[in-house]
Amino acid sequence: MLHLAHEIINGKRLCAEDDLSFFITANLSELAAGADLIRKELCGDRADLCSIINGRGGRCSEDCRFCAQSAHNHTNCEVYGFLPAEKFTEDCRKIYAKGVDRYSIVTAGKTLTGADLEIAVESYRRMHEECPDIILCASHGLMEEGDLRRLKDAGVTMYHANIETSERFFPSICSTHTFADKLEEVRRARAAGMTICCGGILGMGETWEDRISMALTLAELDVESIPLNFLIPVKGTPLGDREKLAPEEITRIVAMFRYINPTADIRIAAGRSYFEDGGAVLFRSGANATLTGDMLTTVGNNTAQDRAMLTAMGYALKPVPEI
Repeated sequence: MLHLAHEIINGKRLCAEDDLSFFITANLSELAAGADLIRKELCGDRADLCSIINGRGGRCSEDCRFCAQSAHNHTNCEVYGFLPAEKFTEDCRKIYAKGVDRYSIVTAGKTLTGADLEIAVESYRRMHEECPDIILCASHGLMEEGDLRRLKDAGVTMYHANIETSERFFPSICSTHTFADKLEEVRRARAAGMTICCGGILGMGETWEDRISMALTLAELDVESIPLNFLIPVKGTPLGDREKLAPEEITRIVAMFRYINPTADIRIAAGRSYFEDGGAVLFRSGANATLTGDMLTTVGNNTAQDRAMLTAMGYALKPVPEI
């Protein structure tokens, strides 16, 4: 595996024509060591922290089988309308003070239009003015390019739009929009001048071939950030009884994504709770970024814990600002 890692460091890129079945059977320690070497040589020792806020909760029209916020599912998720701009700016200031690199508003729903869009634009404008050193990311579903440009003009530089899984498996988890819709949204965000945060959820019943296909699609899209969520089954969703992935399988997935996407930020999101130490092994297996703080409908590691863990592992972090 180290030989392949050195080839990738020197410019080799894996593609769909390659036999990638070795990812399933390779010695995990060797696989992880190679992934960590690729990360170190091509991305360095800088770790990127991101925090999110749920800007509009529940009643989502889409029928994603994993989602606690879908109106098609029967969960106890909190339901509320779009939060006021003051709430976002207050929260962003708190996140900024913790030395987090990026901050994102995430909204349930297929898209963002009308009055909610106006609040979002104003919120991003205020956050950009008050916390200019924090990178603003947005996650509002399938938006039109003109609306994406409005977000860009307000200070948003990254757009989040997960493909969720492979093209083959996507119809098994959602029927109200398509894999092609997801790819088109990435194209529109690119055209609006944004960088892309695009990943998905593992552990929904997909095969290893699906996981490899997903990683290859993201490589073809050349996305800058790949958030990897490991399914936390939520009671009341169709996937509520799925068996949780074992830590070893999660580690193998993370390493595989690094080999196929050697220069992207591999960002660990939901599922770090499956590791007693916050998933330190993942940051020795190819990961170099993470969500920190509370997730959308589950609880994550707090930022102080993450900073301490990553610093102890030799990662460099954005300094906590003097306020």
